[in-house]
Amino acid sequence: MKVLVAVKRVIDYNVKIRVKPDLSDVDLTNVKMAMNPFCEIAVEEAVRLKEKGVATEVVAVTVGPKAAQEQLRTALALGADRAIHVETYERVESLGAAKALAKVAEEEQPGLVILGKQAIDTDNNQTGQMLAALTGLPQGTFASEVKVEGEKFQVTREVDGGLQTVELSLPAIITTDLRLNEPRYAKLPDIMKAKKKPLDVKTPADLGVEVASKVKLLKVEPPAERQGGVKVGSVDELVDKLKNEAKVL
Repeated sequence: MKVLVAVKRVIDYNVKIRVKPDLSDVDLTNVKMAMNPFCEIAVEEAVRLKEKGVATEVVAVTVGPKAAQEQLRTALALGADRAIHVETYERVESLGAAKALAKVAEEEQPGLVILGKQAIDTDNNQTGQMLAALTGLPQGTFASEVKVEGEKFQVTREVDGGLQTVELSLPAIITTDLRLNEPRYAKLPDIMKAKKKPLDVKTPADLGVEVASKVKLLKVEPPAERQGGVKVGSVDELVDKLKNEAKVL
């Protein structure tokens, strides 16, 4: 069984986000970029399926600029067999990414597609669901546990009321939660081997899709700085401030 894993290039989660002076966008100048943490979990799960003998090939795919090949090489170092880069310099939203992934899935015919449930830059949590709608495949989102039962996958997912287990017939789509696994670190020999693994570059035009966003970004603002708290002398004073200043009572 072939497993297709989608990854995304985002700002490293340890980096403090800066906004451009004109508020037009996030400032990416000299900013460290990395693979989206949820995508790392997706890659790890795919590699574990291969190690168990369930999967025969792991293919990593991304949609983005040429620099995103760095994240594909990371996926290859973590255990993916080959990579596909859909190269574009457009600002890609969830639907554009889902359309490109749907075309790649149509060409590759994977038995399973694994994505992170969301990216830490936009937090949309949409691409996996949109991909399922475009391909007509069953989906198991927010997966915290994945079990193989013959020709089917049992996915335990977190819902408001607790845990829900769904059974998916293959081919299927799974989006990963943080609790699914703990990604491994790439070893130096694997990083060197990844440089020789095949990486195929395509364009949206090659796939016959348009990935440019239909949403116009108007302005980006940093969050307001938190104000210092105050000490109150009594319960009555606390209630008064909650009622008259905070307006929460």
